[in-house]
Amino acid sequence: MRSKPVISIVIAFFNAEKFICETFGSVFQQTYTNWELLLVDDGSTDGSTEMALRWVAQYPERVSYLKHPGHQNLGTSAARNLGISRAQGEYIALLDADDIWLPQKLEHQLRVLQSHPEADMTYGPGQWWYSWTGEPEDCRHDFVQTLGVQLNTLIKPPSLLPIFLEKESTIPLVGSSLIRRKVIEEIGGWEEAFRTLYDDQVFYAKICLQASVVVTGECYCKYRKHADSLCANMKRTRQHKPARLIFLTWLEDYLLKQQVNDSSIWKGMQEQLSRYRSRAPHNQLKSSRLRLGYLKTLAKRSARNALPRSFYAWLKLRLQHL
Repeated sequence: MRSKPVISIVIAFFNAEKFICETFGSVFQQTYTNWELLLVDDGSTDGSTEMALRWVAQYPERVSYLKHPGHQNLGTSAARNLGISRAQGEYIALLDADDIWLPQKLEHQLRVLQSHPEADMTYGPGQWWYSWTGEPEDCRHDFVQTLGVQLNTLIKPPSLLPIFLEKESTIPLVGSSLIRRKVIEEIGGWEEAFRTLYDDQVFYAKICLQASVVVTGECYCKYRKHADSLCANMKRTRQHKPARLIFLTWLEDYLLKQQVNDSSIWKGMQEQLSRYRSRAPHNQLKSSRLRLGYLKTLAKRSARNALPRSFYAWLKLRLQHL
């Protein structure tokens, strides 16, 4: 490896005491050692805060603890933005607080980006990890993600976005990528209006519209499947489909704002919007807590930032119908 740049690792966590120490441990097992770890507490009320502080006390030169003012819970996007804003490294690696990395993750992905200076991100397939329980039945359910793209070649923007729209299963795990910090700053980071579900798809959509990407076939991240996960809770409470439509509506406006005219993207957008709008009547979305929270957050952000007139009119119209 030509040089030893710093990789900034950001782990946002909320009430993650059950798995967080194993997650931290997978960072310390990395064969690449020139990294800093930023632990962002998103208002935890369990023992995970104390666990994080113990790691900071043990490794003060490598690990930092961050939290929002007043120990608020502001969502994963805001927590990740806070971590990225304090990062010192040229590269950013994100990891969910219940997932783990395999030991060569950082070393191999850094080598990929150094070998492709024109690429801003690399990722590989993730493992859906049921076998963490040790139960024989769960061990049979493990599988590695199929990405559906040509591997080990430079993929220029916006080629990945139509693939992600067509098949959600091809979208990389948060912990499967390594990204140059400058491109995250250029796209404005994570969208804080998306506090929970689809925050990753929003982020990757923004990345794929701007950045060149190298996709590899090596799996370095294990995605822990368990009943208390955010995705499991959202599906159990039937919020997944309304959330999908909110994401698609946001993406439609973002594409217009960015003046994207790629025909394959718009074809995929219209197919997805038609499918989900037909499944979710307006009165169901109108009562959705998820949609209400999304619009309220956007309203707060509009008070802080000068929005384009067209986007402001769109927001005002939707608020009038709540």
